[in-house]
Amino acid sequence: MNDTRKVHIFLLLAQIIYALNYSIAKDLMPTYIGPAGLVLMRVSGACILFWLLSLFTPKEKVNGYHLLKFVVLAVFGVACNQLCFIYGLHLSRPINSAIIMTINPIVVTIFTLLVLKERFSFFKVIGLALGIGGALTLLLSSGKSFQINNQTALGDSFTLINACSWAVFVVMAKPYMQQYKTVTVMKWIFLFGFFLVLPFGLSDVKQVDFSLFTFHAWFALSFVIIGTTFLAYLLNTYALKSLSPSTVSAYIYLQPFLAITFALLLNKDELSVLNVLAGVLIIAGVYLVGRKTKTNDY
Repeated sequence: MNDTRKVHIFLLLAQIIYALNYSIAKDLMPTYIGPAGLVLMRVSGACILFWLLSLFTPKEKVNGYHLLKFVVLAVFGVACNQLCFIYGLHLSRPINSAIIMTINPIVVTIFTLLVLKERFSFFKVIGLALGIGGALTLLLSSGKSFQINNQTALGDSFTLINACSWAVFVVMAKPYMQQYKTVTVMKWIFLFGFFLVLPFGLSDVKQVDFSLFTFHAWFALSFVIIGTTFLAYLLNTYALKSLSPSTVSAYIYLQPFLAITFALLLNKDELSVLNVLAGVLIIAGVYLVGRKTKTNDY
């Protein structure tokens, strides 16, 4: 298996984790823990795992100036990204958050074009259009209406900031992922991220009564920390070593498709022509965005 194919499989695995997360972790907040407390537990748990993993990889010395850059990456990729996403989901509606997040690959592509000077291609434009078209078809046909009003406006704003902060992160992180090992970058980013989210989540964590946790609650919390945070971040950022940020971000369009697929497998949904058409559009879009051309730098 060549490296490029392996990286695409890693990205697919990350999207499967994200798609499963919605079903597994939906009852954690606020039943067992507050939004900011969940973020703190995610970041601190992943931080410990990244530092433990680094013990089994060759040590790398990080340039002091780059450590300062890692602080900036922690602001956008961990603190702002995690807090805005969780508050957006908490204060708005899931359908609103899912639809707003579809702009993320577009924002990433614009930043990549401006910052990394990536050459734009016809296939990438068509791929993004197909991807967002397929994702919106699935989301809007789910029976849940997309509405922005006074009750959702604040949460929707947080989700929009989340989408933009992640876009900044993947574009800024690209050069460092090529210079250092993935684990080296991630252990420092999550260490700095831990101190950034600590003031926001400490109060929520102090109020958690772990004696009330059921087996499902413990499993869900473990999945969120190990799967959705540690493993998914590792897979996504590793992919930045060899793929363009716009290609990595385009995989977000697979999440609603995978969520529908899991619902079908669990007999919680019925297959429709619209689902099939949307799935074809998404897969074709992701393929075209990641398609290498003679004018593509990555």
